[in-house]
Amino acid sequence: MLGEGIVKGMLETAKNFAGSFVSAERLTTVEYPEQRIPTQENARVFPFLVYDGADWESGLRCVACQICEKECPPKCIYIEKSKDKKPDYVGKPQIYPTRFDIDISVCMSCQICVEVCPFEAIKMNTEFELATDGRFGGLLLDRHQLAESNEYYHKIHPTEATEVDARLAEEKAKVEAKNRAAAEAAAAKAAADAAKAAAAPPAAPVAKPAEAPARPAEVEKKNPPAQNPPVEEGS
Repeated sequence: MLGEGIVKGMLETAKNFAGSFVSAERLTTVEYPEQRIPTQENARVFPFLVYDGADWESGLRCVACQICEKECPPKCIYIEKSKDKKPDYVGKPQIYPTRFDIDISVCMSCQICVEVCPFEAIKMNTEFELATDGRFGGLLLDRHQLAESNEYYHKIHPTEATEVDARLAEEKAKVEAKNRAAAEAAAAKAAADAAKAAAAPPAAPVAKPAEAPARPAEVEKKNPPAQNPPVEEGS
C-alpha cells in the first residue's frame, strides 16, 4: 500500500504524544536545569588529560608524543615538548608537554585523540556546561584546565577506567619484573667473574729476555772511531 510506512510512523508518534499525558515512562523531557538526567557512562563531550597522584603537573600521563595533535581532523590540539624529562608511571624518563591546548570551539568530539593515544593520557569528558562570553580565549583550554585526576576518570567512566588501570598495572609489573631479572643477572655475572678471578692461580712473572750482543756494525755506528786532528804543514 502506498504510504503505509508514513501512516505507521504518524500513528506511533500520536500514541507517544497521547501517552505522555498519562504515563511517566513516556516523559522524555525534564525541567532543566532544575532537573537533570544522569549522564550515561559512554557519553562524550570534549577531551581532558588524566593525571595520577595529587599534583596535576607532575602526574600527567601525557608524554608529548604529538600523535593526537597529528591525527586530530580539525587540528584543534596544540602541543609543545619539554627540553628535559621526568619519570612516567613505570619509572621511565619521558618528555612532557610544556603546552597542551585544545580549542573546544573547533573540537568536534570525534574521540580520535583518545583512540590513538598509546599512554591512556587523554579521555573524553562528560561536562557540557562550558558556555562563556569569551568567544576565542574563553574556549581555548590549557593543560591546567584540561587536567583531571584518575579518580575523576573513575567517577565518570568507571568501567573503562578500571580496565585501563588494570592494563597499566600489568604493563608496570612486566617492566619491573624485567628490570629485576636484568639486575639479578648482572649481579650473578659479577659474582661469577669475581669467583673466577679469585680461584685462578697467580700469574708467574714474565722474565725479561736477554739482550742479544750487538753486531760489529752496530757497535761501530754507536761508537765511531776517534779521528786524529789534521797536521799542519811545516810544523
